[in-house]
Amino acid sequence: MSGNPHVRFSQDTLANGLRVIIAPDRVAPVVAINLWYDVGSKHEQPGKTGFAHLFEHFMFQGSRHVAKAEHLSIVQGVGGVLNATTYFDRTNYFETLPSHQVELGLWLEADRMATLLDAMSQSNLDNQRDVVKNEKRQSYDNRPYGSFYEKLMAAVFPQGHPYHHTPIGSMEDLDAASLEDVEAFFRTYYVPNNAVLTVAGDLDEAPVIEAVERYFGPIEPNDELPAFRRPHDDPAPAHREVVPDDVPLERVHVGYRCPAFGTREFDALEVATQILAGGRGSRLHKRLVREEQAAQDVAFFALPLVAGSSIAAGWVTARPESDADTVEALLDEELLRMAREPVTDDELARAHALIESAELSALSHMDEVADRLSMYSTYFDRPELVNEQLGRYLEVDAQAVRDVCAAVFETDQRTTLTYVPRSEEEAAA
Repeated sequence: MSGNPHVRFSQDTLANGLRVIIAPDRVAPVVAINLWYDVGSKHEQPGKTGFAHLFEHFMFQGSRHVAKAEHLSIVQGVGGVLNATTYFDRTNYFETLPSHQVELGLWLEADRMATLLDAMSQSNLDNQRDVVKNEKRQSYDNRPYGSFYEKLMAAVFPQGHPYHHTPIGSMEDLDAASLEDVEAFFRTYYVPNNAVLTVAGDLDEAPVIEAVERYFGPIEPNDELPAFRRPHDDPAPAHREVVPDDVPLERVHVGYRCPAFGTREFDALEVATQILAGGRGSRLHKRLVREEQAAQDVAFFALPLVAGSSIAAGWVTARPESDADTVEALLDEELLRMAREPVTDDELARAHALIESAELSALSHMDEVADRLSMYSTYFDRPELVNEQLGRYLEVDAQAVRDVCAAVFETDQRTTLTYVPRSEEEAAA
């Protein structure tokens, strides 16, 4: 084992509340700018879902000094790349640029934080609402097994829980959203005291800090930023559902409530998922795909969520000559074996090696370093976890794996979705 990484960084907070992290690294002549807003789908109110994801689209539709779609063309025009993502717990915006263009990237992010609403209009709202609807049709509604994500979250986290709905949101809610609704959402959450800005790469700290202060310092904070109220984590009842769909093969999806990301228990669960489903040498692949030859494919993972609890989930697709009942029974056997028998030293070493390889590979890229620093600061106010997390994974032992698997898998509070091909009558209907 090569040991923990060491990312050197400094951190500060501007007078308006913006947390700033600077991480110099001269390995390549690029700079990664990463801005995390502490707003995701969990912050949305009933009847007003999908707003955080909608703003992922709005943020590229112009601001006071940048025309519609110009943010993209400016960054690409100087040889940079950019993107954004929306999640349950946050939204992030990021660009990687040649290092001499760092001020350009900072100015672009500051301009849309400060003046995005100057470019907001009813036609813009209508247009982006249609874009999101089309995205939902492509990714959820018209894709085989595509509805599992929404169904699984809705069952594992009951009505009223902030994880009950996915970031794509409700199309009915988006249809009902007024311009005033979305503007109020932006004014509430897209403010400096609700954000973390990380700049990592080939840079000199002093001029970057001065540029951050110059561009972001004048932006007013929201002194009435609402505090997120963590939900009561009452157990979800068991849920079983058969879903007739336009699918080629029967597939079983399962979901369990599990410890939150950031806990030692979640670390152990991530090691467990590597033993269960980390490649062709994993337990589930060996048993269900290679030995029993009952499954076409199998997956299992822990989704990192921070508001009280998270979700462990997976699926197994039956081969044409097999069926959903067979593969579900085999999946259950392997999950319960994890809870009742210690994993072997070889399995634990393999899982540690897979995780270490993935972590070290990720941290060799400036954009990932910047993203991790923003993440650990946003979630836990501890950016130093970027240097500690790998060590935490490597400390997980066989007993910790068994304990968390027993707590998660030895329960009847599981959601099970069984996808089956539609009958000819259902397809015709």
